[in-house]
Amino acid sequence: MNRFLRLIRAMIITSLLFSAAIIVSALYYIEYELPDIDALNTVQLQVPLQIFSQDKKLIATFGEKRRIPVPYEQIPEPLIQAVLATEDQRYFKHKGVDIPGLGRAALRLLKTGKKLEGGSTITMQVARSFYLSRQKTMGRKIREILLAIKIEHKLKKQKILELYLNKVFLGNRAYGVAAAAAVYYGKPLNELTLDQYAMLAGLPKAPSSLNPLANPQAAKKRRDHVLSRMHDEGYIDNASYEKAIRAPLNASYHDLKTEVKASYVAELAREQLEQMYGDSIYTDGFKVYTTIISSTQHAANLAVRDNVLAYDQRHGYRGPIQNLGMPSLEAMDNWTKELNKIPIINKLEPAVVFEMTAKTITVLKRNGDLTIIPWTGLAWARKQINADYLGPRPKRANQIVKLGDVIYLNATPQGDQLAQMPRAEAGMVSLNPKNGAILAMVGGFDFQNSKFNVITRANRQPGSSFKPFVYSAALEKGYTLATVINDAPIVVEQMDNSLWRPQNETHKFYGPTRLRTAIMQSRNLVSIRLLALMGLPYTTDYLKRFGFSAAQLPPGLSLALGTATVTPLQMAQAYSIFANGGQKVVPYIIDSIRDTQDQIIYQARPLVACEENCSREVVAAPRVISQQNAFLMTSALHDVIQHGTATLAKTLGRYDIAGKTGTTQNQVDAWFAGFTPDLVAVAWVGFPQPQSLHEYGAQAALPVWIQFMQATLKGKREHIIEQPPGIVSIRIDPMTGKRTSANDPVAMFEYFMLPHVPEKENPADSISADNSEKSVEGLY
Repeated sequence: MNRFLRLIRAMIITSLLFSAAIIVSALYYIEYELPDIDALNTVQLQVPLQIFSQDKKLIATFGEKRRIPVPYEQIPEPLIQAVLATEDQRYFKHKGVDIPGLGRAALRLLKTGKKLEGGSTITMQVARSFYLSRQKTMGRKIREILLAIKIEHKLKKQKILELYLNKVFLGNRAYGVAAAAAVYYGKPLNELTLDQYAMLAGLPKAPSSLNPLANPQAAKKRRDHVLSRMHDEGYIDNASYEKAIRAPLNASYHDLKTEVKASYVAELAREQLEQMYGDSIYTDGFKVYTTIISSTQHAANLAVRDNVLAYDQRHGYRGPIQNLGMPSLEAMDNWTKELNKIPIINKLEPAVVFEMTAKTITVLKRNGDLTIIPWTGLAWARKQINADYLGPRPKRANQIVKLGDVIYLNATPQGDQLAQMPRAEAGMVSLNPKNGAILAMVGGFDFQNSKFNVITRANRQPGSSFKPFVYSAALEKGYTLATVINDAPIVVEQMDNSLWRPQNETHKFYGPTRLRTAIMQSRNLVSIRLLALMGLPYTTDYLKRFGFSAAQLPPGLSLALGTATVTPLQMAQAYSIFANGGQKVVPYIIDSIRDTQDQIIYQARPLVACEENCSREVVAAPRVISQQNAFLMTSALHDVIQHGTATLAKTLGRYDIAGKTGTTQNQVDAWFAGFTPDLVAVAWVGFPQPQSLHEYGAQAALPVWIQFMQATLKGKREHIIEQPPGIVSIRIDPMTGKRTSANDPVAMFEYFMLPHVPEKENPADSISADNSEKSVEGLY
C-alpha cells in the first residue's frame, strides 16, 4: 500500500513539474514575443492637424480623433482622484497587477463560466490600449499581465497615468481627458468643476452607453457612483460630495472653437501639407502657422460677404426658397423641423413668414422664436423680372412675400432683413509685396456652399486690370507716359477672316491721347494700338516676367484688353512687382510647422524684395522690371484712383494707394487690383458659370477692395513711394506730350526715365491725329 502511495505521489510530482515546465516555457515564449516597452517613453499619440493664423489663432483642425495631449503635471488632482477611485484605487500600491482584483475576476470565471474580464489595473489598460487587441481571451490576458509588469518596471507611475489619461477614448471622437473637457463642456481641463471631473472619470467603462449626450440618466448615475467612490476613499469631504451630487447634468456637445473664419486658407494649407508629408499630417499633431493675419482675414471676410449681398440686392428679389402653406400654431413644430433641414449659409438663416402687416412681416426662426422684420429690411426687394429688368418698387409687404414663404434672413446692425442666397461669387486675396506672404484669402461667398477656391483655381479674364503690364512693356521699350497714341476707330482682320472693331467702353473716340491718360481712363483703342506698335512677340515675352505663361496669353491684339486667363492670386503676385519696386516674390501661405514637442520642423524661406542692407538669411527676389519702370506705373495707377475709373477709392482719404479696375466683355468678370507699398489686394466678382454681371469693375469689385482696405489700413501711416534715381520730372504740353517751357500756361509735369526725356521739338514721326478708321494688318 505504501508502495502504491509512493507511486501516486511520484506521478503527481512529475505531473506538476511537467506542467510547471510547460507553463514556464509558455511564459518564456510569450515574454519573448512581447513588444519593446521603451517605445512608450517617446510614444506619439494620434493628434489632429491644427492650422493657425500668423498671430496664433486657430483656423481649423483636421483629423478623425480629437485629442489635446496634456502632461501629468497639468492634469488637475480631483480628476486623477476620480479616475483612481473608480478605475484602480490601489494604483500607487501595486506593481502593475492587482492580485486581489485578479483573484476576484478568476473566482467570477469559476462561478459563472463567463470569459475572464475585470481585474484590470490602469497599467494593464495602458498595455492593452497601446499593444493588444480588445479580444477577451486567456492568452491576451496573460500578455496584458506580463506587459503591465514590464511597463511598471520601465516607467514611473505618473508617466503611466499620463499615457492612460491622454489615450483613453471618452466618446464623441474625444480621446483623452483634455479633449473630452472641450467636447462636453467647451472648457480647458483646469476649469472644470468636481462633478464634471467625476463625469469624465466615469466614461472609460462604457463611453457610448454612459455618454451624457446619448444617455443622460445613465451618465448621471455613473457620475454619482464616481463621487460616492471618491467620498469613500477620502478624496472629498461631505460638503463637496453633497454639492457635486446636486449639480445638474450640464454636458452638451461643443464643436471645436475656431477663432478665425478662413476655410479656404485651411484647405489650401491642408492640400500643400498632404503633398509634403502625406496622410501622416492627420495624426502626427502638426501645428501649422500660416501667413494669415486674423484681423486682415476678418476684414476680407466682411468685404466679400457684405458686397456680394449688396450686389445681389441691387439685382432684385427672386422669391422664396419654398412655401409651407398657411401658418397655424399647430404647424409651428413641423415648420421648425423643416427649417432645421435648411443649412445656415454664411450667417444667412432660414425663416418662415408667419404673420404680415402692410409694412412688416413676422417670421418664425429655427429655434422657434418669432421676429418682426420692419419695412427697412424689406423695401429693397424689387422683383427680378429677368437679368436686365426689375419690377416697380414695392409699397406693401404682400407685394414681396406670402404667408408660409421660406426666406433667408440677414442679421445687420439695424436688425434682421430679408435676404436671399446670392448667385454671384466673389474672392479677395491680399499679399505682403515684400515677401509674398498671403495675409488674407477668401475663395468664395461660403466654403460649405462651394469649396471651389476662386483665388487659386478660377482662370478668368482680367479685363482692363491686365493693361498695366502691357503699358509696363511699353515703358521698357522706350515709350513714356507722355507718349501720344491716337484714340481712333480701328478694324482688325482676324484669323477666321472676320473683322473685329473694338470700342472704348464709352463708345467714343478721343483722338491723340497720352499713355498716362489712357491708363487712367482705361482707353481700349490706345491699348490696342500700343500693343500693335510694340509687336506681339516682344510683348508676350515681356509679360512672362510677371509670372504669366505663354499658354495664358492669347496670340492676338485682344491681349491688350485683358483676354488672358489668370487667377486672382496670379494678379496679386504680378501687382506686387509694381508695389515693391520691380522684384518678383512668390506667394506662400505656410510660414512654419511645429511638432507635438513644439520643435520647428519646417520654416518658410521666402524670396524677399531686397537688394541693399539685406540680412544674411534673406534670399533676394529676382528683379524683373526696373525700379524706374515700377515707379512710373505706380504713378499712373495712382492717378487711376485720383482722376480715373476708380475715383470711388478716394473715399479712403489716402494718397499712397494705386490700382486698376477691370471689366471683361459683356461684363462677365469684374476686378479691382490695387496696392500700397506694403499691401497688395485683388478683388474679383463674377458668376461660377460665366454670365453678365451687368456691372463694371468699379461698381462690383471696387467696393469690395475699398471696404477691405478701409479696415486694414485704419490707423496705419501713409507710405508714399520715393522718387528713385534715374527719374526726372519735366514740364510737358498735355496735348502733344512734348517738352515745353516754364512759361507755357498749360504746361504740366510728367515723370520720365532719364534716357527717355522728350526733346523740345516735335519728332518727325509723331502720330497723326486723324480719327478715320484704320486697318491694322500683319499683327498675327
